[in-house]
Amino acid sequence: MEEQIIEPADLTQIRPSKRQLQWQQLEFYGFIHFGLNTMTNREWGLGNESPTVFDPQNLDCHQWVSTMKQSGMQGIILTCKHHDGFCLWPSQHTAFTVDSTPWRNGQGDLVKELSDACRQADLKFGIYLSPWDQHEACYGMGQAYDDFYTAQLTELLTNYGDIFEIWLDGANGEGPNGKRQNYDWERYYQVIRELQPNAVIAICGPDVRWVGNEAGQTRLQEWSVVPAALKDAEKTASHSQKADSAAFRQSISSMEMDLGSRQALKKYGIKESAELAWYPAEVNLSIRPGWFYHPSEDQQVKSGAELWSFYKQSVGGNSSFLLNVPPMPDGMIHPTDQKALQQLGHSIKQLKEVTTERTGTFASSSTSVTSRMDKLQLSQAFGQYWKPDLEDKRPWLTLHFSEPVVINTLVLKEAIQYGQRIEKAKIFLQTAEGPQLLTEIVTIGYQKIISFEAVGVSAVKIVFTQVRQTPIIQTMAARYVPQEE
Repeated sequence: MEEQIIEPADLTQIRPSKRQLQWQQLEFYGFIHFGLNTMTNREWGLGNESPTVFDPQNLDCHQWVSTMKQSGMQGIILTCKHHDGFCLWPSQHTAFTVDSTPWRNGQGDLVKELSDACRQADLKFGIYLSPWDQHEACYGMGQAYDDFYTAQLTELLTNYGDIFEIWLDGANGEGPNGKRQNYDWERYYQVIRELQPNAVIAICGPDVRWVGNEAGQTRLQEWSVVPAALKDAEKTASHSQKADSAAFRQSISSMEMDLGSRQALKKYGIKESAELAWYPAEVNLSIRPGWFYHPSEDQQVKSGAELWSFYKQSVGGNSSFLLNVPPMPDGMIHPTDQKALQQLGHSIKQLKEVTTERTGTFASSSTSVTSRMDKLQLSQAFGQYWKPDLEDKRPWLTLHFSEPVVINTLVLKEAIQYGQRIEKAKIFLQTAEGPQLLTEIVTIGYQKIISFEAVGVSAVKIVFTQVRQTPIIQTMAARYVPQEE
């Protein structure tokens, strides 16, 4: 029997907070990179650009919100200030803001316009506020800059309603005085917790971690229960990004590909649950090669089919999906981007629609505890779940159909409010030729989406072969989702 550093039952005691649960259920939301870089056709500005170039004549946040909602997104995060230090709201702590531009005759507030548009469309609103500021004179001067940064953070967290996520970038380069700042992360967290206690703090924060690359790649096994030391990984200045790099944006990082398996925890020397944390992953990807809009990339927009593949990898791989959509200099989202997003939204809608609801659809299990799984797999109601007897060492669960159905997608969800438990499982399809092994999976977590060639089945069976304590399943659903060209 494999030697254990920490008991599986102890691993299941590591569970998400209420804010992490609410965040995970959003699944998919958008990033908007927009600012002076949009006007100067750059990825990273220098902080010395003239704000007078910012004048997006056709800017309409309702167009942004409508486009992104059609894609299936549940929220939007705005780059309120990027590394150049330019503020998309009239901050009282610097003149380098929309106040100093011809846009809206110097009376505009893009953060307000977008947050209001999100609220009207029932989308969540989040903020990105770069700690690195290449314009601010006190950057690199310790407490003086931390005072400045927390003051701007306070403006954003008090004047624009509820915030669902604060995206903290770890980029740490030089300011106008040639110095670098040692960010007071704990102070920033304290301000956020006080002003927006329901918001998750992501990337350089304690609630949500970066998946490890900007290419949309995910791990074969993605664990939300990982060594607590990972919370410090992205906020180490020596590891941060200091210059724009296509290689950094589009390649797989050197971050460990296995963060939470029993083998990984043994390698890390984890001996007690206090050394672990619930720290789920977020996949961030841009619909274009760059994060800001560039006319030269109009022919390089990811297609709806490509975005659907990334969605299944991320949302269907126990992560959330943050997709960047950069508006053009006139303030509108490009038609090519709009088309791809509409196609993605169509696929997501079909995934979520109840396509297998018919008389005779029901579930059975190897124990007497089924918790009405026949309704559960259709309703996907949070809070309901199936759990086998504790003594059952090899539980299984089967969906039966009264007549053969054609499917190409399976959706599995654990009830993660009770921890992440499933380590290995085999999935079988009952076809006209008999039972066939579809695949063997490692981890499910919040959600697993499994795609395969369309096939007619009369039943789908999952056998749990390795678990932490006992599996608790919230959803098991079969779907047919037409593939976008």
